[in-house]
Amino acid sequence: MILFISFVIILAMMSTKLSAKLGLPLLIGFILIGIIVGSDVLNLFYFDNAVLTKRIADILLIFIIFDGGFRVTRDEFKSVAGPSLTLATLGVALTSGILGLLIHFIFKFDIIYSLIISSIISSTDAAAVFMINKANPIKTRLATTLNVESAANDPMAILLTITFIQIATSQFESLFVSIVLLIWQFVGGVFIGYICFKLSKFVFKHLNADNRGNYNVLIIGCILFTYGISDLLKANGIISVFFMGYWLGNTQFPSKKSVSSFLDSISTIFNMSLFIMLGLLSFPHRFVSIWKEALIIVAIMMFIARPLAVFLSTLPFKYSLKEKGFIMWGGIKGAVPIVLATYPLAAGIDGSGFIFDSIFFAVFLSCLIQGTTLGLLSKLFRLTEKRKAVSPHIVELHSLQSSEIDMYEITVEENSKSINVPISELNLDKDVLISSIVRDGKIILPKGQTKLDAHDTLFILAQSSKIDSIIKQINGAS
Repeated sequence: MILFISFVIILAMMSTKLSAKLGLPLLIGFILIGIIVGSDVLNLFYFDNAVLTKRIADILLIFIIFDGGFRVTRDEFKSVAGPSLTLATLGVALTSGILGLLIHFIFKFDIIYSLIISSIISSTDAAAVFMINKANPIKTRLATTLNVESAANDPMAILLTITFIQIATSQFESLFVSIVLLIWQFVGGVFIGYICFKLSKFVFKHLNADNRGNYNVLIIGCILFTYGISDLLKANGIISVFFMGYWLGNTQFPSKKSVSSFLDSISTIFNMSLFIMLGLLSFPHRFVSIWKEALIIVAIMMFIARPLAVFLSTLPFKYSLKEKGFIMWGGIKGAVPIVLATYPLAAGIDGSGFIFDSIFFAVFLSCLIQGTTLGLLSKLFRLTEKRKAVSPHIVELHSLQSSEIDMYEITVEENSKSINVPISELNLDKDVLISSIVRDGKIILPKGQTKLDAHDTLFILAQSSKIDSIIKQINGAS
């Protein structure tokens, strides 16, 4: 088993290079690895436990969603909060309603059965969206719109799915109760996320550990506590951890950069694990009997239901036609719909496995078609921005206490007025220190007469309150 797991991990990491060359999203590579080593191909690992999949996926998604919120800046969120949350609520409901009605009329399925299928696949999957947006230089506003929508739209999809399953099994309580629960899912999730952010900030400030690894362990505890207390109070844990991550990511706390690197690592591991596990859960031989229906469902979703829902939901907001078209195509499906597809099975509604197999195949097609073309569409519509070069070196300040001083990474832009200017003539404050410069992958020890070049990465020790003015001072247009 250990040898098998090591083989899968190495193969998954090697596939990242092949994925980049072929232009395929990493999640497709991970799903394919799961399918290949699973029951229907090489049969190296038999796995068919949908309930266990749901439990593991729930845990992995907690950290993936938290990391997504942690990376969103305050300015980015403020610029997209309105449209993103509208898409996460009204957009999901419209997608489910339109898709469900069309499934009912085309396949002559029972209307509730049709709405169960449409509700399961109505939400945009956060793990898939985060991974694809991270791999493509999509404009920040659009990428953040999709990120926030995908992180916040699970409650609506879950509520609709559970409601229609309850109606189908004659367990539905009342519309009023459902609406109250939905409101509490959102409001309670945000409120608990804020309280847990305050608590997390407090414990980070007072840990005073000599080992920075202790802070990495602490963040795991804070994330799980946030989700756990939300679940206990019947609020939405995914929303809670997303907003706790958002507020914590926009706050200074001890060992923040070390924690950020750690979160990036576990997010990658958990994304990989999640999609490999979903690949293992699939049985491609069963697709032969449902591929036509699944193909029609995914076509309706991509070209009718999602576009109409996005168009109506974004009417009050300022997006160009190209931007709206991009958001329409950005409704990528992933882990959450597959997890939700286990609900009808558990309720005894999907004895034949039609819903689960159809949803899995539809999700795979969505990842394959939308996932591989989203980056190309952003370039075609000119909705990309130049991505900053990533330095192969990291310089950070490890502080055991909260401090107004930190180490910041600034890239010298092409049109910067600081190019060919000696450091001594930059007129930086006396309490600002350029500790090192990374140029062409090598570290340079700066001196007063060292001149800056375009694309230099500067590691600057300065007060947090002054960093914005320092960036403007260095990268002002020449």
